[in-house]
Amino acid sequence: MEEKKVKKEKSSFTALVFDVVSILASAVIAVGVCFTFMFRTIQVSGSSMYPTLKDGEQLILQSVYPEPENGDIVVTAQPDKSPIIEDVLVKRIIATEGQTVSLEYNIGGWYDVCVDGVTLDEPYIYEKVVRTLDYTAPVTVPEGYVYVMGDNRNGSTDSRDDRVGMIREEYIMGKAIFRATPFGAIEE
Repeated sequence: MEEKKVKKEKSSFTALVFDVVSILASAVIAVGVCFTFMFRTIQVSGSSMYPTLKDGEQLILQSVYPEPENGDIVVTAQPDKSPIIEDVLVKRIIATEGQTVSLEYNIGGWYDVCVDGVTLDEPYIYEKVVRTLDYTAPVTVPEGYVYVMGDNRNGSTDSRDDRVGMIREEYIMGKAIFRATPFGAIEE
């Protein structure tokens, strides 16, 4: 009778170990799938998004990204553009398809960023625009593209620069939703 009890305890322990291992394995697989198909991480390189994002910070991106919206911070690759620009860009969407972007000179010596004739309220920028780069005249964003700028407008290579230009929506890798390091929400 005691032999049956020992066998039962061994099989219970084995079943418990198997359950724990299978639960842990399932959790690892679920996290792997989420970070492969739904989320990804990226490191900010440079100061073009300062003060919102700083060099070296880690971001969590939402990879499943249905519709770009003005104000979204996105990560994009621009494979058909100049190799002078880094492989991955972290920028803020200023305008989406069909919208017109203009830089209007202000007598204070800077340019206001306007979308469809309305000056943007941009409390997140580091300083007013004084560098227009290759920008000329108002531009209308074509279908399937977005117009992006960094929050550090005078230290950003963005859609105003011909080497970057407007970003094809298919090249958007994801929307930045959370800061992994330092841990916290992205303040916009």
